[in-house]
Amino acid sequence: MPATPLRDDVKESSPDTPPSGPAPLGDIRTSWLPRLTAAARRGAFGLADSEASFARRGFRGAGGATQAHLENIGRTFILGYNTALETPRADGLVPRLQDIDLGMRGFAFEGAAMALALLDTLTPWGASRVSAFLEGGAQAHVYMVNVGAGWAWARLRRNVRRARAAMDPLLGWLGVDGYGFHQGYFHPQQYIERRARPGLGGYADRAFDQGLGRSLWFVEGAHVERVVSRIWSFPTSRRADLWAGVGLACTYAGGVEREALGVLRDAADDHLPALRQGVVFAARARERAGNPVPHVAWACEVLCGRGLSETASIAETALASCGPEDSEDAPRFERWRQDIQRAVTSTARSA
Repeated sequence: MPATPLRDDVKESSPDTPPSGPAPLGDIRTSWLPRLTAAARRGAFGLADSEASFARRGFRGAGGATQAHLENIGRTFILGYNTALETPRADGLVPRLQDIDLGMRGFAFEGAAMALALLDTLTPWGASRVSAFLEGGAQAHVYMVNVGAGWAWARLRRNVRRARAAMDPLLGWLGVDGYGFHQGYFHPQQYIERRARPGLGGYADRAFDQGLGRSLWFVEGAHVERVVSRIWSFPTSRRADLWAGVGLACTYAGGVEREALGVLRDAADDHLPALRQGVVFAARARERAGNPVPHVAWACEVLCGRGLSETASIAETALASCGPEDSEDAPRFERWRQDIQRAVTSTARSA
């Protein structure tokens, strides 16, 4: 399905209406400068749809419907990103994003969060745009908003520790995941082919790999055998986090049929708990946002042996029992992931 086009929300007065007198300075500022600023923001930082094409990125596309689906996800992300550059205030931005196709909407919120985090970094005075976005209607997409902010951290080469400190202590780790996805998506030669480590320090390197695993789903065109082969090319110590990222991507983004998911499940072997943990995260994100689609239910059934709602509920149950955060090397976020893995493994039913 094509990405929803931007709509023109700016209502201009008719050129045939004569002015009643000199416009006050405040009116000039209201009618001209915001539009000029929006045009300047998009001109300086905007992304073209072509950035999402497999040809542009050099990805090994599966062709046909799968490639078209994954490219459409990228275009929808870019749509959300460019929309936020034009309309960064939540009261104008959220309604525009809500007009996007329900199944693709989360990717638009993710892209918008990247743009807002970028603007927050480049113009740090005033209130946080990302926080205002969450408070102004994006809370249902809180997982995607945190991930999207991480794209901006990667693009601006921000210090991850400082950037994460401004985010939610638990879900802020998804920003580091977003950082990893960005690097895999835009720099696959360095981070996937050469398997470079980001050097973020502590647990951040692991969260990075979770996002890098998600990027494999796109870089390899959702071709299950290639995704699996790529994971096995990494050192053993990194594979579990990569599998978790693949589980999240194959569930939230989709693009393949049930049979391919079965191949993925069987190939995960000892890393099946990590794969399932990614599925749980994706199911919870989709359910919370109210945008479940058939491929999410397929992944829950094939990979976890249960329905979407039952899979999603594991995330909340595990969160309630994982305790407070303690140290950088053993954050609450990781204990949450481990509790999910134990829960989904002990109760999973064969599909």
